[in-house]
Amino acid sequence: MADMADSEKVFENAFANGMALAFHAAARPDTMALWTEFGQLSFSQLNARVNQLSRLFRNAGLGVGDAIAVVLKNRCEFVEAYYASQRTGIRFTPINWHLSANEVGYVLNNCEAQAVLFDASLENAASAVVQAQSCGIRLSVGGDIDGFRSLEETLENLSGEDIDAPVRGSFMLYTSGTTGRPKGVYRKQNPVTRTAAQSSANWDPATHLTLCTGPAYHAAPMMFNVVSPLNAGVGVVLMNKWDAELTLQLIQRFGITHSHMVATMFNRLLQLPQLVREKYDLSSLLYVIHGAAPCPVHIKRRIIEWFGPIVFEYYAATEGGANFLVDSVTWLSKPGTVGKPEPADAAKVLSEEGLELAQGETGLIYFRAPDIGRFEYFKAEEKTSSSYIGDWFTLGDMGYFDADGYLFLNGRSAETIISGGVNIYPQEIDTELMQHPAVLDVCTVGVPSDEWGESVRAVVQLCDGYSESEALITDILDFVKPKLAGFKIPRGIDFIDELPRLPSGKIQRGLVRKKYWQGRDSQI
Repeated sequence: MADMADSEKVFENAFANGMALAFHAAARPDTMALWTEFGQLSFSQLNARVNQLSRLFRNAGLGVGDAIAVVLKNRCEFVEAYYASQRTGIRFTPINWHLSANEVGYVLNNCEAQAVLFDASLENAASAVVQAQSCGIRLSVGGDIDGFRSLEETLENLSGEDIDAPVRGSFMLYTSGTTGRPKGVYRKQNPVTRTAAQSSANWDPATHLTLCTGPAYHAAPMMFNVVSPLNAGVGVVLMNKWDAELTLQLIQRFGITHSHMVATMFNRLLQLPQLVREKYDLSSLLYVIHGAAPCPVHIKRRIIEWFGPIVFEYYAATEGGANFLVDSVTWLSKPGTVGKPEPADAAKVLSEEGLELAQGETGLIYFRAPDIGRFEYFKAEEKTSSSYIGDWFTLGDMGYFDADGYLFLNGRSAETIISGGVNIYPQEIDTELMQHPAVLDVCTVGVPSDEWGESVRAVVQLCDGYSESEALITDILDFVKPKLAGFKIPRGIDFIDELPRLPSGKIQRGLVRKKYWQGRDSQI
């Protein structure tokens, strides 16, 4: 018992100093830490690479208070850069490589990155990196680019031994930026504590292996599928581009036990032919957690029927939030809930006037800000202050608590449709439309109406085998009429080949809405 306690204390000290990888490299050096389509590394190899990169940063004079950024696909170098920042006191910012060159340049300048690791396959944005004012160190990964030094050549002669005097670093992620510029979520001090959702995985390094299905630059895949398992000594399989059948193949091939997914992935998995779904052995799966975007009730029911009661749902965001987590059994008794806050007084629902609402009443969801690790939007004081009321902050999400204290989400305030002075929450309409057999994906928005200000319109992506027609529009609308109040029923349906979604799975409702409002002075 004493040896185990001593070991746990050594690990906690290593974790606090950003050296968790070094602990696992010593304990299980040859165990696979990372597998990617670009290569793989054991824990000892990964730790050595992190030390080399840490020395590169230190030799360049970077340390506490400085910042680096990465524009990388899901490859080993992304993880190496994160952990190098974590043991050198540096602030780490991953940049969404799906952004335009202009947007990449904006984030680089805004986060004040002094060094950047850039994926050579994304050369179209390289000019923006070269022009970034603060970026004096530019390292190319996976190929050569003019104006960049090769990461491999730069690390070649650096030692992989553990560095002296490690200092825990921090990270600053950027929000999706569906309206306006992306915002850096900054904390002067990052808490070391784990959330309820992270702790619920119950990692076992001897038997577990996780599959990262989403882009690691996004908060949820990064924390749930990369950082948390690696800190616990659990290996990670990184998908570079998500594909439904490939997901099943990888689960079977590696014996995956844990994964994070989003609602869109569930839907696409269920769209696979039954023969394809039944071809793969998924019996190794022990834990699948999802969040980032609401999941229609009927989709989640089917996933639980398929995977078993191993599906967990969390509710939080890059900015943080209360510990909401709900397991399959509880969710089935309360379909659509995202759980209860932990602790119970960590969240509340307020009116636009800031008054606390009664159970069952929809309003803005507010979270209690932590004493340590309170976020602010980097160099955006006005945006920060608008999110806070005293010690409480909101992400702009709308919802209500039921009589038993369970939270249900209705959508985001920025997406609210106001028709004839009545607030309509599009997620509720999307959920009902998604249950029609012809509807693969849907986004409901408010469109201009001279009479009502806005009217409800649904933009639908059809399943294979269906073609747009007036008859189908009528059929879909008739399908939802018994399920929705009259004022919520779409006044029209448009069809689209593919709805725009962020890689995180969140639908870009603002982009869908925008085309209907172009050229109008009023945007509601």
